[in-house]
Amino acid sequence: MTDTIYAPATAAGRAAVAVVRVSGPRTREALDALCGGVPPARRATLRALQDESGDEIDRALILFFEGPESYTGEDVVEFHVHGGAAVMTALLNALAGQGLRLAEPGEFTRRAFENGKLDLAQAEGVADLVDAETDAQRRQALDQLGGRLSQVHARWSDMLVEALAMLEAAVDFPDEEVPQDVAARARPALERLVAELEQAAADAERGERVREGYRIALIGAPNAGKSTLLNALAGREAAIVTATPGTTRDIIEVPMVLAGYKALLADTAGLRETGDEIEAEGVRRARAWAAGADLRLWLVDGSSDAAIQVPMELRAGDLCLITKRDLPSGAIGAWAAQQARRLGLGTAEMTSKGPGDLAWLKSTLEERVVDALAGAEPPAATRLRHQELLSEAADRLRHALGQDEHLELAAEDVRLAARALDRITGRIDPEQVLGRIFSTFCIGK
Repeated sequence: MTDTIYAPATAAGRAAVAVVRVSGPRTREALDALCGGVPPARRATLRALQDESGDEIDRALILFFEGPESYTGEDVVEFHVHGGAAVMTALLNALAGQGLRLAEPGEFTRRAFENGKLDLAQAEGVADLVDAETDAQRRQALDQLGGRLSQVHARWSDMLVEALAMLEAAVDFPDEEVPQDVAARARPALERLVAELEQAAADAERGERVREGYRIALIGAPNAGKSTLLNALAGREAAIVTATPGTTRDIIEVPMVLAGYKALLADTAGLRETGDEIEAEGVRRARAWAAGADLRLWLVDGSSDAAIQVPMELRAGDLCLITKRDLPSGAIGAWAAQQARRLGLGTAEMTSKGPGDLAWLKSTLEERVVDALAGAEPPAATRLRHQELLSEAADRLRHALGQDEHLELAAEDVRLAARALDRITGRIDPEQVLGRIFSTFCIGK
């Protein structure tokens, strides 16, 4: 990390104020060149910025942070300038002219990690906080940035160290004066840890869904009212609505906020047998999206007499919505209600034109989202990566518990479990894993 890096820390475009951040060993040198000296640390200072020719770039508010007491652990400066494109271009060109390098995505936070200012789980919390779109995502990201997962991990590590010490004492000193049951003393701690890891892995799935969004699929035969309902819930014309069957060919996703949580509502192609190659591909994609959704809304045209099939993707707890209740009833509505009861689905008649019906449906969806994603407290683990490593550690410990006759193998399983947990916070993480994680950050963070 001998390079000194720079990057805009605010989004591109016209704004009242823009921030450019610099970090590295040549930060002081850049300050000397641009504004004639290094201002006092941690004190906002107004200075005129000049380029190599001595022309004034802007009058900027400068904040200097002396390493290691900075975000990255290095000398850092932030230039708060007017947010016009010309000012930003001139300042960035001036920094490049000093021999500084434009930062790669996530490089500032990676330096903070490598200098011990954050662990890997906290760094992921930074990325999640930048990307947060809902109040629930913000709370979860702040919790992780605050070190909750790191604190839980420290407790798990202590439990593993204690258990490993008992096992290795039994292996390395079998003839010494150690209690005969020393290895057995490790079992209660390992059993308790397995249960905690399994619970944390389950919570990690909940955390991932908070981050990515609760997925709701609208499925059903053509002209069942899926696109009309999508538009009504979205409050805009997100999907084309016509009387022609098969109008929707691809997945139309609309992000929504339900009870403070992100949700993805998807309109899908009408489910039917078709010889049209494009429509058939749309049906295939509809079935795949519905199969992976958290909740499926099966829409049935209650005014129709035409035979339809029950979607194979339905699960108990999904909803059957018999639409167009403002029209004369057909035979299919009663048949669908019967099938829904058989499958354990909730059933309701509604029309997308009725504000009362829409209010009821939105309230119902909010209840479903809260039931699925809310908990007594935010999850300690929030990503698929966390879930996989927690499950790996739990598997290793379960295997260790089955090695009563081979304590040296049990000890090795405990060591492997500890390594899996260490990869969550980045204590021992391959370079390629670090690169993959920090590449998801935005420039300047």
